[in-house]
Amino acid sequence: MAVVLFKWLMTSFITVLHPFYVGVTEIQHNPAEKTIEISVKLFIDDFENALGKSYNTSIDLTHPKDATRTNQQVADYLSENLRLKVNGKPVRLEFVGYEREREAAWCYVQVSNVISVKNIEIENTLLYNSFDKQINLMHCTVGGQRKSSKLVHPDHTAEFDF
Repeated sequence: MAVVLFKWLMTSFITVLHPFYVGVTEIQHNPAEKTIEISVKLFIDDFENALGKSYNTSIDLTHPKDATRTNQQVADYLSENLRLKVNGKPVRLEFVGYEREREAAWCYVQVSNVISVKNIEIENTLLYNSFDKQINLMHCTVGGQRKSSKLVHPDHTAEFDF
């Protein structure tokens, strides 16, 4: 019992001393809608920190003073730090919106007019401007086939073939 308690306390202590920063990006091709749907989950305080550094201002995603401006800042940050190539060609991300879920922010973007997907190349530097220990997990689903990759700062590109 004492050993289990000691391990639990040490794990908690190490986590406090060495926090980790993880983001998750889900990418899914929707052939019926001819879109690629992208969901990004980031811890809200980390995301506010990164946005604040990017725009040199304080950002509150939970209670924004100017919702239109905050939405634009989120959209701009995503387009600057998340880039895709589909079948070898760069695509434009369309910002759909974001929402808060407990301690996380879910951001939604999409790519229109994508009939088929053979290859997706992703450049992901989300939160790299704030955390040199940032990890970005990416899951990509095309035709029912799911593939995953992990990017650890400073690595920023992943490629999936289907």
